[in-house]
Parts: sequence; C-alpha cells; structure tokens
Amino acid sequence: MRAQGVEAHISIGGWTGSIYFSSNLATPKNRTAFVKTVSNFASKYKVDGVQFDWESPNSQGIGCNIISSNDTSNFLAFLQELRLDPVCAKLTISAAAPLTPFMNASGKPSTDASGFAEAFDYIAVMNYDVWGPWFSTVGPNAPLNDTCAAHANQQGSAVSAVKAWSDAGMPVNKIVLGVASYGYSYSVSPSDAFVSHTKTLAAYPAFNASNQPLGDAWDNTGGLDVCGVYEAQGGTFNFWGLVDGGFLTEKGVPVGDIYYRYDDCSQTPYVYNETSQVMISFDNAQSFTAKGKYIKEAGLRGFALWETGGDYSNILLDAINEAVG
Repeated sequence: MRAQGVEAHISIGGWTGSIYFSSNLATPKNRTAFVKTVSNFASKYKVDGVQFDWESPNSQGIGCNIISSNDTSNFLAFLQELRLDPVCAKLTISAAAPLTPFMNASGKPSTDASGFAEAFDYIAVMNYDVWGPWFSTVGPNAPLNDTCAAHANQQGSAVSAVKAWSDAGMPVNKIVLGVASYGYSYSVSPSDAFVSHTKTLAAYPAFNASNQPLGDAWDNTGGLDVCGVYEAQGGTFNFWGLVDGGFLTEKGVPVGDIYYRYDDCSQTPYVYNETSQVMISFDNAQSFTAKGKYIKEAGLRGFALWETGGDYSNILLDAINEAVG
C-alpha cells in the first residue's frame, strides 16, 4: 500500500480500550515504559503513525475507566517524552479527541491546549454520538452545527468543537473532522413523529425508550460490556443498513413510503417508517457535502470517517471528497 502513498497507522485505546490509560501514564516510570512499548512496536512493524484514542482523560467513558485529576497533564508529559524518542520522533502522532479540549484538573475543558498542539500532528475530533437513545428525544447523531438550535438542544457539533479547540490554541489546520457513516434508531409513535394534523416529521420528538429497535446486521444484539455490565441492543444503522432495511434506495434516497426530514440547522437527515414506527437520525450525501464544504471553508486538515465499511457504493465518500476538493 505504501507504493500508492498510503501510510500504516495504529490506534491505541478506543471506547472499550481506555480502562487503564490513566494508570499507564500516572507515573514517570509508567510513562517511560509506555514510550518504550510504542517505540518498539513502531520499529518492529514499521508503522508510520500512532493515534491515541483515550476516551477520555479525567472524564469517565464506558463506566469503569480509571480516572485521575492529573490525567491531562500526565498525557501531555507522556507525549512530550514520546516526541524525544528517536523512533517516535519520526512518526505521525495524533489523537481521537472529544468535542471540547481534554478535561483539566478541575474537570472542566482545558482553556490552553497549546502543549497538545505542539505534541500532535493533528487531532481527529469525534463529531458523532453527540445525540442518541440516552437522551429523551430524537436528535442528530453528528450535527454540523448546533449554534442555531434551541439552547436545550445544543449538545455539541462540528462548528462548536472547532471553535472550542481553536480558542484553546489548536490550529485549525491540525484539526480533522470525524464524520459518521451510521445513525441511531428510535421507536416513535405517529402522534409524536408528526407535527400535529400533518404528515411533516417533527423535530426532536419523544420516543419509547423501553422499545429500542434492533439495528442492522452489524448492530450489537446485547451482552456484557468490558465492565461486566449488560448492554442492550444499540439500534445502530450503517448507511448500507438503511438500504438493506428498506429505508433508502440503492441511490441513497428515501424509499417511496418512508417519511423524510432534513434539519437545516444541524444539517442532518431523518427517516421514519410509520408502519414499524422506527425513526432514524443519520448522515447522507447531502449532509456529507455540507460537512465537506465546511472543512474546506474553515481550513481544516481533512476528515476521518467512522467507518468506511458503513458506506454504500461510496455514496458518502464521494460526496464529501467532491465537496472538500
């Protein structure tokens, strides 16, 4: 693949793999050992880059992560030591990052990320899972913007994330926008799904949380998570799953009897099957085009898709690539 200019990067951590990040970086001895481990792995397998996906410093993620008020300062100390290693100094070092800068010792988003700006070649802001079945209403999984929404519906977006990170000192040309090829499903009764006395889909409707729809063939069907806690089905639909599930045609547009709404503020679409009473918030070619235009206009470094396997016939990839130019 390198002959075609494709680099090999590894990712360390993730939603289910961040339990021991805090303890691994808690002491100088541990940080040095971690640097050596990364360096040895990179040298042995000749990788070009490493991405750290700690979800998240001084902020509980999956539920059983070890966390400390010193997480963010320890993370930066580790990265600074990593940069001094002769092998790692040549690598592309990046991070999968939340919508706001890493939490400081007080548990608030850091106002100074300049040290991370020096340590990282880029950060990939995970602008997805912003809204999901853990809320009481149906909202956008991956909003481009939320500054135009009602205050109660401002849970974060690409626009707010870029502002938060850039205000803290991260150059916009070091920010990659994370985009999603999936969305979440909800059980919504017709009385909540439609604006009263119409067949127009309502914004932020209530849903029945006790009746989570099953998603596509890749969806989690229920089981114990890494914390040993039972996790029910997630109701996740990839873009191809929306086609397989009869919500979208093979061209990525709604099937004839499926109701559709595009939210102009968040720049995200919704589909609704009145018979099954399933509503899905997702991303399509139109929303990916909007994100691509934003990336270009804002001067961001690019985009990172979670995940390419969720696309259908490259509809999403083609849309955002064309918009970015």
